Amino acid sequence: MEKEELDKKDNNIENSENINSSNEEQTNQKENKEEISLEEKVKLLEDKVTRTLAEMENQRRRYEKEKEDAFEYGGFSFAKEALNLLDNLERSKESLLNDESLKNNVALKKITEHLNIIYDDMISIFKKNNIEPIKSIDEKLDPNLHQAMMEVIDDKKENGTIVQEIQKGFLLKDRLLRPSLVAVSKKNSKTEGIDKRDDKKHKENQDKIKEK
Repeated sequence: MEKEELDKKDNNIENSENINSSNEEQTNQKENKEEISLEEKVKLLEDKVTRTLAEMENQRRRYEKEKEDAFEYGGFSFAKEALNLLDNLERSKESLLNDESLKNNVALKKITEHLNIIYDDMISIFKKNNIEPIKSIDEKLDPNLHQAMMEVIDDKKENGTIVQEIQKGFLLKDRLLRPSLVAVSKKNSKTEGIDKRDDKKHKENQDKIKEK
């Protein structure tokens, strides 16, 4: 009997120890889970803070860029509209000069002189506000600045050289207000063929001289 009671006591003690060990393991696992969870939360928070700071920096840069553009090019639309005044002034002058009834009229000369003064004053005001006319005549066609409206046969100019300005173009600082409408040179196909033959003959003569 005593032996049985002792065995029971031993079993109870062993079971109690197993239970305590199991509880300790569960507690440790729970603590580990909590630690992992906290680490993940900290990492997520760090990522959110980093993204938020990056977005704030991007917004600041966009704001600065918009502010600079507003300061630099705030009058872009107004400047573009003001070019119509120059166009109308030139059209008025051309219309008067082409009027046969006003030819050789002293009054016409005075009127055109005044129109020229007004035109020059407007160009001067534009330049003071960083609005510059685009160079065109005798320049090579630049698609970023010029728009070719027609071709003119001219054997003295290289192909693509601007020989006529139909409408003056303008820049606001480094931004295009409007392109220049121009006519460009084009060599006569027959003349161009002769030039090519002449170049070939000249080259052959040069080669013969070298051989000698």
